Amino acid sequence: MDEVILRARAKINLSLDVLGKYPNGYHEVKMVMQNIGIYDRLIVKKIPEDDIRLRANLFFLPVNENNLIYRAAKMLKDEFGIKEGIEVDLNKFIPVSAGLAGGSTDAASTLVAMNRLFDLKLSMAKLMEYGVQLGADVPYCLLRGTALAEGIGEKLTKLKPLPKCNILIAKPPINVSTRMVYENLDAAENLEHPRTDDLLAAIDAGDIYGVAQNMGNVLESVTVPMYPVIDTIKSDMLNCGAINAMMSGSGPTVFGIFKNQEDCIACQNYLKEKGDAKQVYYTESYNPENGRKMR
Repeated sequence: MDEVILRARAKINLSLDVLGKYPNGYHEVKMVMQNIGIYDRLIVKKIPEDDIRLRANLFFLPVNENNLIYRAAKMLKDEFGIKEGIEVDLNKFIPVSAGLAGGSTDAASTLVAMNRLFDLKLSMAKLMEYGVQLGADVPYCLLRGTALAEGIGEKLTKLKPLPKCNILIAKPPINVSTRMVYENLDAAENLEHPRTDDLLAAIDAGDIYGVAQNMGNVLESVTVPMYPVIDTIKSDMLNCGAINAMMSGSGPTVFGIFKNQEDCIACQNYLKEKGDAKQVYYTESYNPENGRKMR
């Protein structure tokens, strides 16, 4: 095998809770993660030169060791003494710095590509061990689907697939520093923690309304006051008929779950015209179990 083409799926957080802080500075989290239909496409080719070559469709993306794709490839090259190289064409469609795990999912797909191209025979568990060294979301991006993430995000429990639903993604023209959000969270008081156990019960019952009503993200306590446009977009989605709307990850992207496609697309058009969000996409929940695997 000399070439693989992979779809690196974006994720949203249906629930994000922070339970504490470890002595090493990492935060203990409890999150419910879900893939959506938006993805980056990676074309990864084996080359005879001992090199990692990365091209991207967006001019501002780094194509060196500052990109997680490069770091993922170098990690396995160094670990296994691989003297050949790879060439990666990245077509980035997931909004950047958006709380959708765009960089993490690209890194995960790169690990998968290296495993296939160089016949490393690494199990999923082993790939996850390498993945967590690149970022806390990378193990989930390898697993994919609907999952509970605990620890720093690396302890994963596969859940029943979320029922297929209409999802609207809206990112305002701002970027949020995840580190800054967590640092400010440490100083915050009277945080509103999500009802994660109720959410898990709703997922197990296949109740999309129960899922929507029990979504929660403790990081909104920090990010929303700093960027009120997030709350504005949430309110607009609810007024357009969303069952519920919430910020994903540390922000600033907002997602809404809609009962029907018509309301979702109407809200997409409204948000685009209003202009608070510059990137607005209609998509659906994605689970590998619900159809052909696209990796």
